[in-house]
Amino acid sequence: MGLDNQKEVEKKENIEEKPDEKSPEKSVSVEEKLEISEDKLLRSLAEIENQRRRFEKEIKDAFEFGSFNFAKESLAILDNLQRAKEAIKNDQILKSNKDLDRFIENITIIEKDLTSIFEKNRIIKINTNQKKFDPNLHQAMSEIENSEVDPGIILAEIQAGYMLGDRLLRPALVSIAKKIVNKKQENTEKKGNK
Repeated sequence: MGLDNQKEVEKKENIEEKPDEKSPEKSVSVEEKLEISEDKLLRSLAEIENQRRRFEKEIKDAFEFGSFNFAKESLAILDNLQRAKEAIKNDQILKSNKDLDRFIENITIIEKDLTSIFEKNRIIKINTNQKKFDPNLHQAMSEIENSEVDPGIILAEIQAGYMLGDRLLRPALVSIAKKIVNKKQENTEKKGNK
């Protein structure tokens, strides 16, 4: 088999050395080769530059938002502190305790410290007070009929929402105003839609 393989290789070399008589000989001038090489070089340099920009952006995003999951889960601590404070204030048995105010004051100090740490790390609470509902920042949990404000205005915040820089960390859970509809109008609208 060694001789057969050697003969096949020699045949292939002979074929490659002889130009094909049926097709015209394609000769590329030195200038054309230089142009092709220059074009390939420029394309490679552009690709390298694009790759460098992508890596820089990924590094920047990793640095800015690498703590995203940690920050998101840390919000539970703040939520639990607020819930604990409300539960203690509303507990009938604890209301008679003379040290209750000092205890609530200590919880408030911890809450403020945690909020301060969040703000230093660009975790900002979303303001919902009398704001128009924005589905990019808010999640509507309920609609409340109200004639005093325009429909779509946030009436109550159920759970605070937060941003990490310019990214949404957690949407604010809110109740929004709904137009008051008379039962007669509602029935007429339903019949008209059918």
